[in-house]
Amino acid sequence: MKEIIRKILLFLHLDITKNLEYDRLTMEIFKKHLKSDSNCIDVGCHKGEILDEILKLAPQGKHFAFEPIPNFYKSLDSKYSEKVTLFNCALADETGETTFNYVKNAPAYSGIKQRKYAVSNPDIEKLNVKLEKLDDLIPQDQQIDLIKIDVEGAEFGVLKGGKELISKNKPLVLFEFGLGASDFYGTQPEDIFNYFKDCEMEVFTLKGFIQNDKALNSDQFKEIYLTNKDYYFVGK
Repeated sequence: MKEIIRKILLFLHLDITKNLEYDRLTMEIFKKHLKSDSNCIDVGCHKGEILDEILKLAPQGKHFAFEPIPNFYKSLDSKYSEKVTLFNCALADETGETTFNYVKNAPAYSGIKQRKYAVSNPDIEKLNVKLEKLDDLIPQDQQIDLIKIDVEGAEFGVLKGGKELISKNKPLVLFEFGLGASDFYGTQPEDIFNYFKDCEMEVFTLKGFIQNDKALNSDQFKEIYLTNKDYYFVGK
């Protein structure tokens, strides 16, 4: 029922929450920029909502998806295994294993580190998950056109582990970065901004990108982060 209500609100453009607004803006960006043969990566695939849209808009593309929570991965594998290359691991800038905090009563907040939660009594199960680097898993000759990253604060590690791929392909990168999550990983706005600058890319808010606004400068990006005005961005 919740998913049906969410789809109705998105269809009617009723942004009653920030997350619903981001979902709507993400769909607008997808519809504008994805071609039928675009190749995409979904990091933090969860239940596959974003992957569904990618497959709908780019059915001829080569797609990769990452989900570390075993039960979510199994569900994704049964649904998408013939259409998508799936990985049951977390992405970072190193390989190995790590403890992963699965928030059973709020799964969307699960991550490598604990963070602020929307529920007052988070029910956390500790999982051991594999850590991999994006650069190690995507073939070097594979063109990538879009990457979506939603990993509850661990996005800088994902980006660093995929710097060769991103520097080379310069895909559209939709990523979450906000207080209450990223700060638990010690990531500063300068880290993210300079990363994209090193890749010869710029950073936008979702709405600014859609409106063809100028890219954010370092001070603007920092101010948005510190005031929590926005927490979803585009690297281009």
